[in-house]
Amino acid sequence: MNRLEGKIAIVTGASRRKGIGTAICRALAREGADLFFTHLSRYDSDVVQHGDAGADWADQFSEELRGYNIRVQSMELDLSEPDSHDRLLREVEARLGTPAILVNNATHSVDVDFRNLTNAILDAHYGVNVRGTCMLSAAFARHLEGKQGGRIINLVSGQDKGPMPGNLAYVATKGAISAFTVSLAAELAPLQITVNAVDPGPTDSGWMNDEIKQHLLPKFPMGRLGQPEDAARLITFLASDEAAWVTGQIIHSDGGFWG
Repeated sequence: MNRLEGKIAIVTGASRRKGIGTAICRALAREGADLFFTHLSRYDSDVVQHGDAGADWADQFSEELRGYNIRVQSMELDLSEPDSHDRLLREVEARLGTPAILVNNATHSVDVDFRNLTNAILDAHYGVNVRGTCMLSAAFARHLEGKQGGRIINLVSGQDKGPMPGNLAYVATKGAISAFTVSLAAELAPLQITVNAVDPGPTDSGWMNDEIKQHLLPKFPMGRLGQPEDAARLITFLASDEAAWVTGQIIHSDGGFWG
């Protein structure tokens, strides 16, 4: 029996072929989880300019995932919208049932230093990285209260390991999720809901050019760049029953990367 058979998982931010969210979906599907993923292709194409998934991405990816003999649903969702968490959970309940796993992968990131930081830039990061993640996590836990426990897994980026100059809005908002993870884990432990965070380190998920790769590679003592599948393997473990005793942890799964 697959480790996640019979469980329903939500993965936010699976909008690109090479993205971490996509790798997470594949890994969970291989273990038998039914999947509901969110996507927002216009963010990747307009803001980050990755552009490696077209307008029919969600349909194509859903068909791929169904090849694992699981149920798959998806929706386009902007997590910065204040009611996004309620809309998402209503759709998941209506189409698949009660979810037991939530992976908060969706993020907003624009490099900005102190000279260029503005209210609008900070608010855009806060809307997705803090409010969207926190409200979805809380609503997810309320849905599970009185049921058989669950898993919340947040994606962070190593803000607790050292400074990241030039990325102030992202650092501030993702750092908030590290603190949120630890405290939410303590609140939800009596409900048998674990809460953990994964820092995958710099990951070759489509945003690196050759110059960035050459700059980062010497900082990985294991001799290679991180891949989306590296994070996906750890997240699959944290989503499983095998990780029932792991909660409140911020796990640096980054190949020993040093900044």
